[in-house]
Amino acid sequence: MNILLLNERTVVLVDTHVNDEPSAEQIAEFTVMAAQEMARMNLAPKVALLSRSNFGSGSSASGAKMRRALELVREIAPELEIDGEMHGDCALDEALRMRILPSSSLKGEANLLVCPNVDSGNIAYNLLKTAAGGNVAVGPFLLGANAPVHILTSSSTVRRIINMAAMTVLDANRV
Repeated sequence: MNILLLNERTVVLVDTHVNDEPSAEQIAEFTVMAAQEMARMNLAPKVALLSRSNFGSGSSASGAKMRRALELVREIAPELEIDGEMHGDCALDEALRMRILPSSSLKGEANLLVCPNVDSGNIAYNLLKTAAGGNVAVGPFLLGANAPVHILTSSSTVRRIINMAAMTVLDANRV
């Protein structure tokens, strides 16, 4: 899980570093864990399951996987505000999403972007991080371990290292 504090919004992305080709079940599991972690940080999760198809418009394997993950998340965490599968622009642009699917259960801009595989997650994260400029990147965090795990990549800035140290202190106080 990675967090980007951008000028106009906060965006969380999963999975950016670990699961090459996660199953629908794995996606559902880490979606719920990421939403719980966001709630712990006082961020209300609004989840978009991303794909190259919008709400069944394509027949790709990743689209089918994300639709199945949506079903599973709705069973596991029915209170979670979530929809998908959708393009990234639909996730961040409510007006566009409502034109395509007026019955979407996701209101406003998504702030938890769930990618179908690690390649798309890592690419999306790095593009957003770089294109937005002047942002703050926090993470990645490994979800689902018995104890908190924080990862520093080779591109970590001093600011990111300080942010991760602060998150480690918060986690140490929680454990």
